[in-house]
Amino acid sequence: MSLSMFTFSSSASPWVPTLVLLLSLPLLFLLAPRILPLRPVPISLHDELDDISLFHRAAADSPPHQHQPLSSAKSRLGSTNPKPKIAFLFLTNSDLHFAPLWEQFFSNGSQSTNRYNIYIHADPTVKINPPGGVFTDRFIPAKRTRRSSATLIAAARRLLATALLDDSRNAFFALLSQHCIPLHSFDFVYNTLFHRSIPELAQLGSLQYRSFIEISSKEWYLLLRYDARGKNAMLPEVPFEHFRFGSQFFVLTRRHAVAVVRDRRQMWRKFRLPCIFSCYPEEHYFPTLLSMEDPEGCTHYTLTRVNWTDCNDGHPHTYRPPELSPELIYKLRQSNFTHPYLFARKFSPDCLTPLLNISDSVIFRD
Repeated sequence: MSLSMFTFSSSASPWVPTLVLLLSLPLLFLLAPRILPLRPVPISLHDELDDISLFHRAAADSPPHQHQPLSSAKSRLGSTNPKPKIAFLFLTNSDLHFAPLWEQFFSNGSQSTNRYNIYIHADPTVKINPPGGVFTDRFIPAKRTRRSSATLIAAARRLLATALLDDSRNAFFALLSQHCIPLHSFDFVYNTLFHRSIPELAQLGSLQYRSFIEISSKEWYLLLRYDARGKNAMLPEVPFEHFRFGSQFFVLTRRHAVAVVRDRRQMWRKFRLPCIFSCYPEEHYFPTLLSMEDPEGCTHYTLTRVNWTDCNDGHPHTYRPPELSPELIYKLRQSNFTHPYLFARKFSPDCLTPLLNISDSVIFRD
């Protein structure tokens, strides 16, 4: 009896490891995020320490609960113009193809020079041709960015911190990409942000303005994105019921820009973890942070129009020259929210000339 059992076991033994491996694969897939070390964070220690120093200076220079009237703030650059400004933050890893269109946008407003600042974070590993004009000397010290990683969060925070330090009159911070275009004139954008918001927000008391950032919790893939770093990896700082989704591009108030750069431990230590599965950290970090910090201070919608009807590999629809027309611009402006869309993406570089052809007659004619 013992001999026959031994014989059977010996003959079956070559199949046993294979069978065990096949049965254990689902279990290994489930437990791997808990028992295996995560891959190294794609942000070096040097870059992290450099950023911490920048964020600390920006946060210290801008108390989080300071409600100083914007008209009394003084510029670091010595200007005596009392008007608050919009900080336009361009996050790019290629040429600013639409710089000539933005040049027109900034120059067509009445006294627009004293009402905006420009800051550009360009991936230093990519050769980028300086656009010149109003973009001259607007590049900030930048670090490498990588899709589906926390480097895009770090780059946006770097832009916010630099703008906070540079000019105390920067009151709104508009994050844009190289594929974004304006849909209105500068005066229209400025008045929409600074003047048309006040009656609607009277009930908020001391909160004079709100941030325009998409904050949503209804996407079917939210749990998949939440578990992308491993099961329960976001706990305890970020419970799933507080996890949010939103557009990568937004317009933040100064108060919320300060809140973002002040975050060094709570949210950042979780979102800086690399994803085991596919995820887009920049679409979750800012909506989640501001939703937990100050949900009533946000509109929960963005001012940048994006067409996701035929997205490909996480990229939205890219508009090309044959699609461009006055009717498209009018359509892109339309919104179901209180404010119209002020910006739009994504446009191919060869759209520049057709856009310039309708800039005066359509885009900047409100």
